[in-house]
Amino acid sequence: MADEDNQDTGAEEVAKPAKAASQKNPLVALLLILNLAGLGTVAFFQYRFMEMEAKRPDLTKLLKEMGQDPELMAESGGPVPVQKETLVDLASFTVNLAQGDGPRRYVRLKAVLKLDEKSEVSEVEARKPQIRDTIISILNSKRPEDILKKDGKLYLKQEIKSAINSFLIDGKIEDVFYVGFQIN
Repeated sequence: MADEDNQDTGAEEVAKPAKAASQKNPLVALLLILNLAGLGTVAFFQYRFMEMEAKRPDLTKLLKEMGQDPELMAESGGPVPVQKETLVDLASFTVNLAQGDGPRRYVRLKAVLKLDEKSEVSEVEARKPQIRDTIISILNSKRPEDILKKDGKLYLKQEIKSAINSFLIDGKIEDVFYVGFQIN
């Protein structure tokens, strides 16, 4: 019988630490409540800010309500309205460069073309294979030393722009933007 009492006491001792560990710590509960209150406050102010931004009037509407025409303001030297630009994204290029004395090098280029106001995106889209071929040919003729410097990259932009403009009929390319440019 004494053995049974020892076994029961051992089981009770094992159960006591398990109960103590399973009880919730009041500090954790307090931190959880503070965290929820903080998140609620941030969500409230974010919601209020988004409401304010949605109610904000457009600048051109404000100018028209004040009796000022945005086009007339531009002519009179006032603030110039921003015009929407037409951009055409070209897929990424990976092209071998002209072989020099060193190891074989290549350039990885991602570019965007800026069209003038008269240009149609449809013409540029229809001529994309011709545009890509022209850019690949230009890059194949370059050595790494030619385009590693800032002036080399600027000259390359001008060369690409003039080559593309030579076969566009209705519109022109105003600028070439490098989105990615890597030489290996």
